[in-house]
Amino acid sequence: MHEAWLRVRDNLWPVLQQAVAAALSWWIARSVFDHHVPLFAPIATLVALNTPVGGRGTNAVRVLAGVVAGVVVGQLALRLLDHNALSVGAAVLCALLVALVIDGERITMAQAAVGAVISVASGQQAGIDRVLDALLGAGVALVFSQLLFPPHPLALLRRAETATLEGLGRALDLTARALDEAGEERGAPPWEELRPIYTLLYDLAGTRDDVVAVARRTLLWRGRREPVVQEIATTKYLDLLGNSCLTLIRGASALDTRHRRSVAHTVRGLSEVLAALARAPANHAVRQRAAHRTLAVVRGAPDAEGGPALPVAVLESARLVAGDILVFAGADVDEAETALREGATDVPVSVAPRLRWSPRSRRRGPSQ
Repeated sequence: MHEAWLRVRDNLWPVLQQAVAAALSWWIARSVFDHHVPLFAPIATLVALNTPVGGRGTNAVRVLAGVVAGVVVGQLALRLLDHNALSVGAAVLCALLVALVIDGERITMAQAAVGAVISVASGQQAGIDRVLDALLGAGVALVFSQLLFPPHPLALLRRAETATLEGLGRALDLTARALDEAGEERGAPPWEELRPIYTLLYDLAGTRDDVVAVARRTLLWRGRREPVVQEIATTKYLDLLGNSCLTLIRGASALDTRHRRSVAHTVRGLSEVLAALARAPANHAVRQRAAHRTLAVVRGAPDAEGGPALPVAVLESARLVAGDILVFAGADVDEAETALREGATDVPVSVAPRLRWSPRSRRRGPSQ
């Protein structure tokens, strides 16, 4: 129930937008185009907006491109092959090939295929109505996503950062618990729980692409992309952090009983730093505390120099995780490395980029 509530809470505002936009599309189609049953306009709006915030404008364009391609191909098939099963199959095949040429996205292909089937099955007028509905539905979706409720690019990145940091923190916490278990209680490495890390890193990369599109194509943010570019560069250290965590987990899981519990404290400390940083990754005080705590964890790590190779490698992996945390938190790469090497108690971190909007700044132009 808690997870269900979180899903509802996090998606309530986009869902309300979809409902209002669908109703508006239906009303406009009924009033302007005088459709008897204006089904496809609200459907096009819903399909366009039914994607994570940040990709809705692109989705709307894909819906429109797919519908137009499908209807054009369907009309040609109807004229050349008449009204039969052969024309339906040929139209769908050609529409899918055209969609592959356009961009190859699944939503474009689906809309192209549906448009082709409707054109062949229902005739020329139905195809024209489908294009008009797609234009209207995509237009309403673009108004909602680009003008009325444009996504904030940094907010999109920060949500992705929080999800990634939380996931990495959970993975390290699971590893620390496994390291603390006695030999007879020890189960198999928690690979099923660690697999979501790859999904988190993949989603983070997708969010970066969406944010670039938002900053480039949304009127509100176009020309004010410098803070966005800075934050995108920062999020790339999360990719390094994810790989460092996976290396640490793999090495720690292979340790023998004598070294497992000595490393567990370090792994748990790093997981706690990630969990704390995930709560407010843009807050300067939180970032500074995370840097301070990270250095303390490294200073408290056991000294394995001169010992077996695997414990030495595991602790070096922990240092790599700590270094990636420091750089993500805003520390300079060289200063972070020096602080870790010299056992410093703190390292300065930069202030996270900010991007604010006000009617006054909008009037001044994009350079503000």
